[in-house]
Amino acid sequence: MSSITLKSPAKINLYLRVLNKRKDGFHNIETIFERINLFDTIKLKKNALNEIRFFCEHPDVPKNNSNLCFKAANLLKKEFSIDKGVDITLIKRIPVAAGLGGGSSNAAFVLMGLNNLWHLRLSKKILLRLAKELGSDVAFFVSQKSFAVGRGRGERIFCLSGIKPLWHILVVPYQRLSTPRVYHKLNLKLTKNKVNVNILIHALKKNSASLLSKLVMNDLEEAASKCLPGLLSIKEKLKGLGVRSPAISGSGSAIFSLVNSRKEAQLLIKRLKNKLAADFFAVKTY
Repeated sequence: MSSITLKSPAKINLYLRVLNKRKDGFHNIETIFERINLFDTIKLKKNALNEIRFFCEHPDVPKNNSNLCFKAANLLKKEFSIDKGVDITLIKRIPVAAGLGGGSSNAAFVLMGLNNLWHLRLSKKILLRLAKELGSDVAFFVSQKSFAVGRGRGERIFCLSGIKPLWHILVVPYQRLSTPRVYHKLNLKLTKNKVNVNILIHALKKNSASLLSKLVMNDLEEAASKCLPGLLSIKEKLKGLGVRSPAISGSGSAIFSLVNSRKEAQLLIKRLKNKLAADFFAVKTY
């Protein structure tokens, strides 16, 4: 096997509480991740140069060694003294800097893909340890589960089972948000413990979209709205057009809402397309 092609999915956060700020500058959070069927494509091909080369045509994706795909491959090479090279080609479809975890997913799938391409035979436990070094959300994608609770920075993963797939409408404004900037605007004193994570997990297992819509929450929403003032007005427009309890994912700017079916999502998208400057997706749990 000289090459491998992988689908790298996005995520949304159905629930996100910010607990406190850590000594390392990050924040402790509690979140519920949901993997969705919005994908980037990653192509990994062996090269004879003993080098990592990264290719992507998307203008907003860094092409240097700051890219998480490059970091993931480089971490494997250094950690296990790998004397092989790889060409990484990323075809980007997940919106960048929108709170959908595209970069983290890409890093996770480069780790798992190279584990196969380079015949490393690393265990899931080792891959999860490496994922935690790369970023807060990477471990969730390495877990390869549809739903999970994330704690710590989001890297401590507790997988959930027995939950049926959900449908969502996903609205991604053309303006993007920087995660560090959003956290900088966060006022922890104003965050309120409205919903317990266990209540939301219970609702997920009951598979009630109407109940879940009332429980979805995100402590970063106010801070994200300070960074992107139009975010709240987009939410209000969505509500006025019949979108149920829209919420931001991660640090934004993507906004999602639970719907009952793909058909409902597509009908809403048809109504919204000429009213908002945004990209629209009908997505399902993956």
